[in-house]
Amino acid sequence: MTTPTTPSTPPTPPARGRRRAPSRMERAAGRAAALQRPRVLLALLLLLALTCVMLLDGYLRAEVGGDQRVRTGASAGDVPDDVLDGGPILSFPGGQATTVSVPDKTIVLTFDDGPDPTWTPQVLEILEKYDVPGTFFLVGSMVSRHPGIVRDMVEQGNEVGVHTFTHVDLSYQSQARVTREIEQTQLALAGAAGITTTLFRAPYSSETNAIDNYSWPVYESLGEDGYTSVFIDTDSDDWKRPGVSKIVEWATPEDDEGASVLFHDAGGERSQTIEALPKYIEKMKAKGYTFTTVSGVMADQQPTDTGRTGAGPAGEQGLQAAHHEATGATLYEGKALVAAVAVAEWTVPALSVGLVIVGVAVMGRFAMMLVLARRHHRQRNRRRFSWGPPVTGPVSVIVPAYNEKECIEATLRSLARSTHPIEIIVVDDGSTDGTAEIAEFLGLPGVRVVRQANAGKPAALNNGVRHARYDLVVMMDGDTVFEPDTVRHLVQPFADPSVGAVAGNAKVGNRRTLIGAWQHIEYVMGFNLDRRMYDLLRCMPTIPGAIGAFRREAVLQVGGMSDDTLAEDTDITIALHRAGWRVVYEEHARAWTEAPGSLGQLWSQRYRWSYGTMQALWKHRRSLTDKGPSGRFGRVGMPLVVLFQVVTPVFAPLIDVFTVYSMVFVDFRAALLAWLAVLAVQLVCAAYAFRLDREKYRYLLMMPLQQLAYRQMMYLVLIHSCVTALTGGRLRWQKLKRTGEVGTPAGTAGTTGTGTGGTG
Repeated sequence: MTTPTTPSTPPTPPARGRRRAPSRMERAAGRAAALQRPRVLLALLLLLALTCVMLLDGYLRAEVGGDQRVRTGASAGDVPDDVLDGGPILSFPGGQATTVSVPDKTIVLTFDDGPDPTWTPQVLEILEKYDVPGTFFLVGSMVSRHPGIVRDMVEQGNEVGVHTFTHVDLSYQSQARVTREIEQTQLALAGAAGITTTLFRAPYSSETNAIDNYSWPVYESLGEDGYTSVFIDTDSDDWKRPGVSKIVEWATPEDDEGASVLFHDAGGERSQTIEALPKYIEKMKAKGYTFTTVSGVMADQQPTDTGRTGAGPAGEQGLQAAHHEATGATLYEGKALVAAVAVAEWTVPALSVGLVIVGVAVMGRFAMMLVLARRHHRQRNRRRFSWGPPVTGPVSVIVPAYNEKECIEATLRSLARSTHPIEIIVVDDGSTDGTAEIAEFLGLPGVRVVRQANAGKPAALNNGVRHARYDLVVMMDGDTVFEPDTVRHLVQPFADPSVGAVAGNAKVGNRRTLIGAWQHIEYVMGFNLDRRMYDLLRCMPTIPGAIGAFRREAVLQVGGMSDDTLAEDTDITIALHRAGWRVVYEEHARAWTEAPGSLGQLWSQRYRWSYGTMQALWKHRRSLTDKGPSGRFGRVGMPLVVLFQVVTPVFAPLIDVFTVYSMVFVDFRAALLAWLAVLAVQLVCAAYAFRLDREKYRYLLMMPLQQLAYRQMMYLVLIHSCVTALTGGRLRWQKLKRTGEVGTPAGTAGTTGTGTGGTG
């Protein structure tokens, strides 16, 4: 390596019109981006799958889109009189409305609103014991959730009918909604028992004389499609829970008449129904009644010329058994529906448990951060606090640079104003935009430019360490700006000989945009508040690449900066812990860095960070078994990092997902209040972090929107990283586009105050 002299003329820009061939790193980045696209798609598909599962579960549980309105007292002028005065079974053979009555001394035992996992099996057991068939009108959402019960029901010889999918009054619904309610229930039956049915009973229906002008078109339309609508003659009113004797009494028809009798096997607490049913069956059998199904009645009856029916031989056209074997697309779609519901039935409760765990972890973390951050601030800002004798010796500052022409001048000029003696080593990592030439042309004192072929940031930092003249080295990014007192503050902890590295306070300089403001909140609250906590626990996981100081001895002891991971800063920090060195945080050493200015750039950066962190944690997994003082990171830091930087961020968006779920399907007001309560806790933590860092509170106005949008993006990034790790992907370093807009904050020259970031 050579150390070039400063040229006498500024660097010559490339000739216009000439297209520069892409460098090796740029070509590699392009290939890496192409390889990551399928994994981005997979991450999005995972989110879409979760969303679909949540929507399906909510639709099944909360009857979304339905309402509880029940129409009463409407006119029936459009309904034929023979229908209003007819029997409880309504069909439309040949397009003609025809009613069928239940023969004398005959009971059609019908049950509504099932299946229910508690009550329906008990009803089936009673029916089997007394050898009595039942006709069950099933709610499709319940069928899809309890397919095994329906399968047992049909195998036992009972009959089933459609009771809509979400139990809504169809007279209020559009034709499309009516069709969807019926078709979805048929699919559920096909998936559960391999059948479809021609029987239908509308929710909230009773006798045929209750049909009105609003519901009649529904029955006509269904009749044209081949459905038989079933009403009742006698209602047990068991849903009122009037007592067993009353249920039996109300369900008994008068004068030995036949009847279609209504009970409920779901929809509430049905213990009285279960107790009353065997008593009712015994009573009716003692009176000489027989029990049959709707199809049994229709097979033994035929319509008269007046539209009413009487006893007659079976076999009339259109009066066929209700069940049909499901085949083709209906069967497979039904099985897919039942399978999807099974997944939702397992996933949502599991996620609910996970949400509780995550919620406790998040709240615990906030509480721990607040307590430890306050303690850290009070400890480090006591008048008597000192690391030891002031560190005044010169320091080597290493600036790795790859295509940093927009930023390098501001970076070097900020270092030139340092109040601490430093040498500046710019390691040009094969830049193709004239970065090295700009650094040389500035002619700043104490600046050396070291050139190397493009080999990556870890190699550049190691090269800088080899060229460093002093025992303490500060590492920073080529787009970062230091305040004049930054280096002086940063190296003071080295007065303690056990300290091997110091993390500085990284600040977002370009915070004027919405994305910048979001990242500013994240840096102050999510990074620096964390570092205070980790510092007191003596398990700091990461020294930020933007600002960190090291003992040269410590860096060489652990083998320098490694390129085994994409998070070389996390990698070397953990390595220093394991080597027995102490890593601390110095809040007064501030550096202003340029955060990504677009969502695409932000995605690339955070994807690399999260994936690199996972790599580093995996690389140092054996730290969990390290003994002695050097094992403290494995015992304390590793579990905390895995919990708070991998597990919790993956599941933290469940708070938002379940908030939306609860708002739509459960209780909007309660869900909103719960979300606002969590936001309030976060705002308290953020406000305290801003107070400690002496930041302006106005940026906290962006926090609610940050929680809605920014956090979801970080969730997708982490999922993307997990998918890449699980699929064995290899992510390469991707250079971010810089604008050079970050400079030393106004008013900080020669001071330790904070600023708002400005243009260098």
